[in-house]
Amino acid sequence: MEFMETSYKVIGLMSGTSLDGLDIASCSFKYEHDQWSFHLHHGETVSFQPELLSAISKAHLLTESELHNLDKNFGIWMGEQVNRYCEQNQFNPDLICSHGHTVFHQPERNYTLQIGSGKELHRITNKKIICDFRTADVRLGGQGAPLVPIGDALLFNKYTYCVNLGGIANISSDENGKRVAFDVCPVNQVLNSLSLELGFPYDDKGRISEKGSVQKVLLDKLNKLDFYTIDGPKSLGREWVESVFMPIITTSKDSIPDKLATVSEHIAIKLSQSMPKEGRILITGGGAKNDYLMNLLSSRLKGEITTFTDELIIDFKEAMIFGFLGVLKLRNDVNCLASVTGAKHDHSSGVIFE
Repeated sequence: MEFMETSYKVIGLMSGTSLDGLDIASCSFKYEHDQWSFHLHHGETVSFQPELLSAISKAHLLTESELHNLDKNFGIWMGEQVNRYCEQNQFNPDLICSHGHTVFHQPERNYTLQIGSGKELHRITNKKIICDFRTADVRLGGQGAPLVPIGDALLFNKYTYCVNLGGIANISSDENGKRVAFDVCPVNQVLNSLSLELGFPYDDKGRISEKGSVQKVLLDKLNKLDFYTIDGPKSLGREWVESVFMPIITTSKDSIPDKLATVSEHIAIKLSQSMPKEGRILITGGGAKNDYLMNLLSSRLKGEITTFTDELIIDFKEAMIFGFLGVLKLRNDVNCLASVTGAKHDHSSGVIFE
């Protein structure tokens, strides 16, 4: 039987809870002999201008009409950034796949919202757009997150665990032939917030954390949070971090370095508890560049940690995989796994603008 070869040139867009900017990844995917392969050509993180950053960070406080305008303007801004990026890098994509920026994520109330209008993104770029990947899953009773594990399963399946240390840490692995994944705990959303109190956008290589000491009382309070007792599909959003996690941090009288050290220890504990098996562990995301945190993980994890020497994968794996989710949607292939999100069934999620 002759196998069909299908290739796609894609732009993947990701804006995460750490608010460090818009990740743009140019990548190619090929389906050949029942297997997917990928090539990540290039990536760039575009910082938000102060006015846009302020608007996005306060988006959950806006009125409905203000939020609608921000959704539209953010879509226009993303389209302009993509046009500039493609021109500079001489990349002509078949489609653009955007995660958008999450403002609300409340799956228990059957609600999730990512801004960055696909309609405006299409108008500005004149390219096929695929976006809004989470809503359909929530409507099917799922968590709408994490969505990256389908990419882990099809593109990074030689690893026992795939871990992303972004605003929130998530893990995916294969258990008895099924992909299992869940959000673990906050990471950069909290570490960056604490660093900002000292005037730094983030704790570069964990140098501030390294000066602190782990505070047992604070650590015990964080470790005993109810979220960590939940089994099965579970996800975290900004709301939980702000209403449950951060109040424990802010009411503590410990110094900022001590808080950073304690939160880092908490992250290492929760990740190690979530990865009981030995094997190869792939760690990506901004947290992979935090030497202090990575040393804590190395001392606790049973498996062999891999971080790509190619920083493109560390920085842009999530943006690339959202590009891949769009490719799967375009083919009407499954891109959302019920075993991961808890939805009623596997499905192909996303909205297409063309």
